[in-house]
Amino acid sequence: MSRVYSDTVLPEDSAVSQDLTLGTTGDTVQVTSGASLNVNTVKDAGGNTIFTSDGSGNLSSVNSGMTGKPGLITTNTVTGGSASAFTTGIDSTKKLYIFKFYQINPATDDVHFQFQFSSDSGSSYGMTITSAFFRAYHYENDSASAVTYQTTYDLAQSTSYQSVMYGMGNDTIAGGAGELHLFNPSSTTFVKQFYCTTNSKHSNDYSLNTYCGGYINSTSAVNAINFKMSSGNFDGVIKMYGM
Repeated sequence: MSRVYSDTVLPEDSAVSQDLTLGTTGDTVQVTSGASLNVNTVKDAGGNTIFTSDGSGNLSSVNSGMTGKPGLITTNTVTGGSASAFTTGIDSTKKLYIFKFYQINPATDDVHFQFQFSSDSGSSYGMTITSAFFRAYHYENDSASAVTYQTTYDLAQSTSYQSVMYGMGNDTIAGGAGELHLFNPSSTTFVKQFYCTTNSKHSNDYSLNTYCGGYINSTSAVNAINFKMSSGNFDGVIKMYGM
């Protein structure tokens, strides 16, 4: 076996920012026992970064597949928009998708923040949902508080949008936040489960904490989701994570 001894190996034109390929398809490149391979960035064959170090033992980025934590896929920032749709990125590569929404503020008073799913990449939204919905509330003036089931906002084999924050106030200090978990959306064998929890300032000046869970009663793969108000436009940020 031939051997090459060198302290430094650079790409052909010596531009160190270029890739340097060791071996070819079918080859095995070995680092022998006792030797070390020192790099700051490790990528896979597709050029995707697995991790990056600062050279001092501190990881500045780690691929979400190694951490076991949700990785950010897409951020939608809405300013006076009628809807916020995610039509790409929901596929079989992830078993769980988490949508986190922040500073949701409607332009119209006393409206509901809602979502619906699609199996045709967003050409239409109206998959069949069955869900359960309950709430906890507490008035600012301490006049009333309760935890109750809400039949008004549950769905039974319905293609309507699922409301999760209802009666939202549109004053400048109002707003709401929450997160939605969607499980195994690409399954073509089982129905798709979801749950959502939120907190918002109701138009009647009380804190509204909602819990909603259900299933999409279809074996078609879910590949898009749309968020909107029951009426009018809204501002807010919605982030989609996957793991």
